Amino acid sequence: MGARFGRVVTAMVTPFDERGDLDLDAAAELAQWLVETGSEGLVLAGTTGESPALTDSEALALFRRVRETVDVPLLAGTGSNATAHAVELTRRAAETGVDGILSVTPYYNRPSQAGIEAHFRAVAAATELPVLIYDIPVRTGRKVTTEVLARLAREVPNVVGVKDAAGDPAETARLMASVPSEFELYSGDDALTLPLVAVGAVGVISVASHWVARQMGEMIGAALDGDLETARKVNARLLASYDFETGDDAPNPVPTKALLRVLGLRVGECRPPMGPAPHGLADRARSVLDGLA
Repeated sequence: MGARFGRVVTAMVTPFDERGDLDLDAAAELAQWLVETGSEGLVLAGTTGESPALTDSEALALFRRVRETVDVPLLAGTGSNATAHAVELTRRAAETGVDGILSVTPYYNRPSQAGIEAHFRAVAAATELPVLIYDIPVRTGRKVTTEVLARLAREVPNVVGVKDAAGDPAETARLMASVPSEFELYSGDDALTLPLVAVGAVGVISVASHWVARQMGEMIGAALDGDLETARKVNARLLASYDFETGDDAPNPVPTKALLRVLGLRVGECRPPMGPAPHGLADRARSVLDGLA
């Protein structure tokens, strides 16, 4: 089963310095470290990368610098709730050497399904790169229907897959039964990766893979090989990591940056409005890491 962007793709945090400015040197160091510790691909300027708090020029500089640093597949987050903006950023991102585009459903506007479909068709037409649709209704306010996803998969050659964070494996199974065999499903929710592999996922675009990439790869590999006992055992060891990566008091990516700081990596704090790390989060991060030892 193919996975053109890798089985374990890390949705990389974006490092900032003590002033809150983009730290490209730290981004290069982090990208290299992630690859060395098991990430087979990276998403840049996604939700975990604080894309709403980045300017276009910052995002493009990030794409260029990481492309110069690592040779794994790179997906550029170019989503916007304005179609013209998403199209322009996609065009510019394609010039930075990335391998694909991650395009999120237009958020906040709550467009119709016809509007959502037209948006993704416009983004795909703006580039020859493969496009992965990011379906995350909890953040966007709209679920991309199975019918729209299937139509895009059949009719738009460079719409090659979906990052599924819709939280409904049964509906995802229905989708996978109606798309071409080369259309790739990536789990967009760490905790649902194992069930999504069961219905056709080729991999995961992950948050927890910042610190458990190799374990995620082991779990997915075991599941794809039919060794469900091993897959379940590895997944059970990762439950605390899934629980840690986001919450009401510390939404993603606040916990991940805290854990990476505990590991000694230069990532800085999150930009507003994500808010400061709550008291005790670093101790919780240490507990998660201790539990993996």
